[in-house]
Amino acid sequence: MIEIKHISKRFGEQTVLDNVSTVFENGKSNLIIGLSGAGKTVLLKCIVGLLAPDKGEVLYDGRNILKFNKKERLMLRREMGMLFQNAALFDSMSVLENVMFPLEMFSEKSYAEKLERARFCLERVNMLDAQDKSPEELSGGMQKRAAIARAIALEPKYLFCDEPNSGLDPQTSLIIDELIHSITTEYNITTIVNTHDMNSVMGIGDHITFLAGGRLEWQGNKDNILDSNNSLLNDFLFSSDLLRKVKERGNK
Repeated sequence: MIEIKHISKRFGEQTVLDNVSTVFENGKSNLIIGLSGAGKTVLLKCIVGLLAPDKGEVLYDGRNILKFNKKERLMLRREMGMLFQNAALFDSMSVLENVMFPLEMFSEKSYAEKLERARFCLERVNMLDAQDKSPEELSGGMQKRAAIARAIALEPKYLFCDEPNSGLDPQTSLIIDELIHSITTEYNITTIVNTHDMNSVMGIGDHITFLAGGRLEWQGNKDNILDSNNSLLNDFLFSSDLLRKVKERGNK
């Protein structure tokens, strides 16, 4: 579980996050949504430790990471998995070598054990047949699946996904969503997804945090989001013709 308490962050005169508090639970796909500039990326960076908030606390299972020393931060990094917006695979490495990279960096296992773990992760995302390919030989969806395999290589307790469906077609996006969600529930991971994809919201939104203007405006899940009375959230959601039609149909 990750809990943030009263997080605030300013850049000069601009307040980007204003007193944001929420809880991201284990075994759930926790989504952060909002318009561009709402503070989603800054919040995610504060949670993973890339930015220090001006105020507030970031608690990983009760541990305040803002008080960690360098060694403690390194130990926490071993408990994290990261899925970046552009997959961020190393072009100079094969798919298998990419998945093995965090194991080489942080694991004390033998080479044989690292190899076995990397191949297991590739098999989990149905990419074992592509282990010897280079990233440039892969489609966008295959790159994301390989990146997921790398993200789970260290058996993380916490998984962070930044716009995982960026640049993907709708069908491939659904596959990536389902993969993230199934891994989250299977291994009871605390997963946080920064997204603007409404298909993801309605498909895997176990817990949804909606930001607007740096403030937490609404929390809920995919089952009650369409029934919200929050005008800012409704403006955000129903800018989509599809969701507007779903809402109108439900009211008939």
